[in-house]
Amino acid sequence: MTPVIFTFTRVPEVTQSYREDMPQVNRKLADRISELGFSQAELARQVNVEIEFLTGRLGNVTDADVRRWLRGETKWPQERIRLSLERVLSTRAEDLGFVPRRKSTAPPEEDPVHRRTFLSAASGSILPVGTSGTSSHGRLGSNDVRRFHQDYVVILRHGDAGRGSQKVENLAVELASRIQSALSLSTTSTRVRDMLHRLAAEVISSAAFASIDASAPQRARAHLDKALTFAGLSRDSEAMYNVWNHMTLTSSQRENHAEAVAGAEVMKRSSIARRDPLYASLGHMRNANGLARLGRQSEALRALSDAERTFVRTTDQQRPEWIRFYDSSEVDALSSFIWSALGEHGRAEYCLHRTLAAIPDDMIRNRALYTAHLSLAQARQEELELACATSRHAHMMLPSPSGSRRTINTLAATRKMLVASGSKAPEVVEWIEESAPWI
Repeated sequence: MTPVIFTFTRVPEVTQSYREDMPQVNRKLADRISELGFSQAELARQVNVEIEFLTGRLGNVTDADVRRWLRGETKWPQERIRLSLERVLSTRAEDLGFVPRRKSTAPPEEDPVHRRTFLSAASGSILPVGTSGTSSHGRLGSNDVRRFHQDYVVILRHGDAGRGSQKVENLAVELASRIQSALSLSTTSTRVRDMLHRLAAEVISSAAFASIDASAPQRARAHLDKALTFAGLSRDSEAMYNVWNHMTLTSSQRENHAEAVAGAEVMKRSSIARRDPLYASLGHMRNANGLARLGRQSEALRALSDAERTFVRTTDQQRPEWIRFYDSSEVDALSSFIWSALGEHGRAEYCLHRTLAAIPDDMIRNRALYTAHLSLAQARQEELELACATSRHAHMMLPSPSGSRRTINTLAATRKMLVASGSKAPEVVEWIEESAPWI
């Protein structure tokens, strides 16, 4: 089968205009940027992410810097920028048209130990930098898949720890780009290619989830369109299920609950859901949530019952990293959303207490989110002082200033109810004033 390579959004008029209209253009760099489909801003952003991998601090490269490279004004970027650019474009600086500062035509002698330190500082997972812009990396194997997967797991852990949805999204997009570049420049077996397509789908789905956490469903949907391509190329039912799971979340966040129900139906009927009760349970749960928000109470309760029943039948087995979130604490949390949509706020609070008692310690983002939902459930039952205390606790969990937007929005909904109550209780007045700057 002829491989289909998915590319990020192009801005062809930028690189094309530089190639044709400017005599001093760095044609090699322009061709490589065009080949990989980067816009100037996207390239700058990914170089900055790579600099953070190398140095621990986010870079400050801008699209204006990229234009200076293309015009030939910057002939040899600073080392950290140059090495990061090499990693993003998978090509040596000399083969990108940059000229070393030394007058000799030979490549500069560079301390190999120092260079290896930079190239392995992030995680060691990037493939060796190629010797030209068009040459192949050689043959990819299972070890390459394993190294890319290790980077993916690190991204998931960043997300669980609540280290900022934008950072997680950036890292996921950057990793997917590297996987894409490796596939386009290398040969591989069908099995390894399928594995990399599956991993790329999972990585882009993680970027989509970070967008959802940032309350940016349109951006999430754009990521999922890309993930759907990769999942299709992987021919893997779990990868496709993962994309549809995030599709339902995106639809729900956009208040398109009919579409969310339709997506959940796809999840329920997938081959992986027929084989594994855990996937069947999550499909029923997503379905129940959409049905509850459409006001179809009896159907929602039946779907919730199906979700709980099939979850009990799950067994411990090896599954992809992304679905580890769906445990007993998550079943209770998602159940609370359904009860809340049906107006059963006491039951929702009960489920959330069960969730917070059982949720793993490393799931900081989810713990903050569900604590915020607990405060909302309490406010809906007119337990105003308690809701204030719970809201304050949830906010303290967020690593300011880059916490989950979903959590902030939930706390804002609680605050809105507190303001509407007209309560003059000191705890309520104090929290309303305290939360005003960040909501």
